[in-house]
Amino acid sequence: MTNGFSDQFLLEAERHSVWGAAQLEALMDFLPEAPWSADLPTCSYQQGEVHLRVGVLGTYDMERGSWLWGWANPGLGGSEVVAMSAAVARYGQAHGIHEFTTEELDLSGFDDPRRAAEMLAFAGMGVANAPGYIGQSAGPGTQVYFLPDDPKVPSAELDPVALPRVLMAGVSLIGRSPRQAVTGYFEHHGVPQRVEGDRLIADLPTGNAVVVSFDRMGRIGNIQLTVSG
Repeated sequence: MTNGFSDQFLLEAERHSVWGAAQLEALMDFLPEAPWSADLPTCSYQQGEVHLRVGVLGTYDMERGSWLWGWANPGLGGSEVVAMSAAVARYGQAHGIHEFTTEELDLSGFDDPRRAAEMLAFAGMGVANAPGYIGQSAGPGTQVYFLPDDPKVPSAELDPVALPRVLMAGVSLIGRSPRQAVTGYFEHHGVPQRVEGDRLIADLPTGNAVVVSFDRMGRIGNIQLTVSG
């Protein structure tokens, strides 16, 4: 899934992989399985009985295998509905990540172009600090990706008991740098952390600590934590 992306992009995506995976799960649990509609001028999205404020992150053309950022869409550029997408472009400019600043990306050379588009949506969600992303069919061969911008979407909170499972599931998504993934998770939740040799130690809000050990290949070797009763 990662062939064709730059190292800068992959490391940025990795930084959001653990918390992003958990947040997507929370969003999917929140949204009902129901028809959807959107009114882009008002940034409104409805799925079943759920109404959300959203932005358009980008669109994926299945026939061409190409991704177009919302900020570069000639029909939407400069409008409020692509403000979050434009913020992703500004982040890319500031950090030298060309995938965020290139108007249209050709994904046809990837082993799985559709999954590459999902990675772009995932990374854009992370950079925008959005509570997930929503991909929907917008016509024959076109997939549109929305970013929720609404406090009604539940947040995936840090659960010490579920932490080992959450960390292992998140780092398996990309696999470029498990340490980057773990560090990004604790940064997202505002958890103090420190590095001691091959171990990352995070001080949880509960007063407990979690110790994540990495092997010589940079993979997670062990996760130890204490949970107060």
